[in-house]
Amino acid sequence: MTTELAKYMIDISLELNRQVGIIIDRRGLIQYVIVGDDRKVFIPDLSRHRAGEGRFRGLRLVHTHLKEENLTNDDFTDLALLRLDTVTALTFDREGNPGKVYTAHLLPDNPDGDIWQEIPAETIYTLPDRLFYLDFITEIEDEYQRKQPYREVDSGQGRTILVSVSLENDILINESMTELEKLAETAGLLVLDKIIQRPKQINPKSLIGQGKLESLVLRSMQLGCELIVFDQNLTPSQIRYITDHTEMKVIDRTQLILDIFSQHADTPDGKIQVELAQLKYRLPRLVGQNTAMSRLMGGIGGRGPGETKLEVDRRKVRDRINKLEKQLIILAKQREQRRGLRRRQQIPIISIVGYTNAGKSTLLNTLTQSKVYVEDQLFATLDTHSKRLRFPREREVLITDTVGFIKNLPEDLLNAFKATLEELNDADLLLHIIDLSNPTFNKQKLIVEEVIDSLGLGEIPVINVYNKIDKADPAAIEQFRMEGVLISALDRGTLIPLLEAIEDKIWIEE
Repeated sequence: MTTELAKYMIDISLELNRQVGIIIDRRGLIQYVIVGDDRKVFIPDLSRHRAGEGRFRGLRLVHTHLKEENLTNDDFTDLALLRLDTVTALTFDREGNPGKVYTAHLLPDNPDGDIWQEIPAETIYTLPDRLFYLDFITEIEDEYQRKQPYREVDSGQGRTILVSVSLENDILINESMTELEKLAETAGLLVLDKIIQRPKQINPKSLIGQGKLESLVLRSMQLGCELIVFDQNLTPSQIRYITDHTEMKVIDRTQLILDIFSQHADTPDGKIQVELAQLKYRLPRLVGQNTAMSRLMGGIGGRGPGETKLEVDRRKVRDRINKLEKQLIILAKQREQRRGLRRRQQIPIISIVGYTNAGKSTLLNTLTQSKVYVEDQLFATLDTHSKRLRFPREREVLITDTVGFIKNLPEDLLNAFKATLEELNDADLLLHIIDLSNPTFNKQKLIVEEVIDSLGLGEIPVINVYNKIDKADPAAIEQFRMEGVLISALDRGTLIPLLEAIEDKIWIEE
């Protein structure tokens, strides 16, 4: 940036009474010339100048200010969201005489949490030459790399920041974020940070506020983040907006849950149900993001211009959804045949229901001495497992484990699993497993009860089984003894009262 060029920009700006600017790369070449209005310049699409992980974009913005003012919020927003090397404002008086020059650059992670730093004001006669500038910005960028936390190259974990934008109170937000963190860990993600915003009102366009979005971009750069997970479900337009401004992969709570289900589904039923839910979720989010998505697929042998690639993608998804729904109908008929056989055998059926990670599979294993997969994570098992459990006097029941519930369970996912959950209709008794050691077990209990009611199962007898008493507060345990049965699913010795309660419900005074 030469003194002559700075003077020329000031002259043009004075003549037009508009801000003018240029975007310069690190070779000193001007990539864009911008003419704004009297308040700001408008940055063009810089997507072809990709910013690598932990790196800036390699571009600096130099523009004029008409009112001899310092850098504005708009300038800092451009600096942060676009990951520019620097932003510089040239000022001048009413006669066009050059004034102060203001410059700011981004900062790596620091104890004060500052996102940028302003350089002491200069004049156009003391602007640094290109080589000095290049050394300066390279040093800052290298510090970004050094400040990023150490990570194993082959750790296999996506480096993630969790975000919540909510109008709820702090207690509810923190509870939800704790659960989201558990979901992220279950999905194999490495959570680096959590960001919470409580705005006065939700912005329907972007969900997250502009200032918080700037902080998110910078924090992502500072930590070497690869993925942003929102606790709220995002609309397609919100995902596009946030992705465009962060240039990072962005998913919401629903997609995270769908990904976990995809990882854990083992049976043909489970795999089809999960894929169907994923496709229904993604169909409205199939949008053209660049010109490559809108190329025409016609040509020789085509009829007219043909379909756009986006239309073809949507048609393929709809065709796949239709195919999967037909497969589910066939599988549903097979399940109905199996249920009919059980009904003819007149074996009582007990279904275990509950919030995810409440201990349903552990209880099934302990009761039946089986080996259903168990892990201390959300949605460790998705597929229905049925085992026989013998009682005295040559009596037996069929006990079935079901997929766990969770708050805000995606509707498409619940609909996809309704075919499996239909088996609950044949249950003679429901065992509602409640994790007494979880601080939010009362809310989890209500969520499960709401799902049971929504499935039309409210008339089936229920035994509330308060689990994990070995981890719960002893003072809080006794008050629930009258409301249900207290157990530790890992300790077979604690299950005798539960077995007695089952006998009382199934075989009433024979």
